[in-house]
Amino acid sequence: MTRRKPDLDPLSRRERQIMDIVYRRGQATIREVLDELPDPPTYSAVRALVKVLEDKGHLRHTQDGPTYVYAPTRPRDRVATSALAHVVDTFFGGSASDAVAALLDLDGRELSREELDELGAMIEQARKEGR
Repeated sequence: MTRRKPDLDPLSRRERQIMDIVYRRGQATIREVLDELPDPPTYSAVRALVKVLEDKGHLRHTQDGPTYVYAPTRPRDRVATSALAHVVDTFFGGSASDAVAALLDLDGRELSREELDELGAMIEQARKEGR
């Protein structure tokens, strides 16, 4: 399989935490991010991390008076698909079937009958479409 380059630069753990907050809220100020971060660093450190996320293309800002308000540049589902493709390439050699097998084998995470039926339907649809 050919490896695809992720749409955006990968994120550090702290950058992912910040993006989770911004996605959950829809938009956020530095103060709002700081208030929701677990074991938060300093205000200046959060501001620097948000700037890095802007530079990487994950966030954009608008100005509301003296305050910058940050929002994601791409919808969460599009970023999730790109991140998942990166994980499949990196940890499963590009094999979707190996990745799905690993997901099905996660300890403590049993799929319901409805979820299994839904997965079966998606696989059937992919077959029909030649994917």
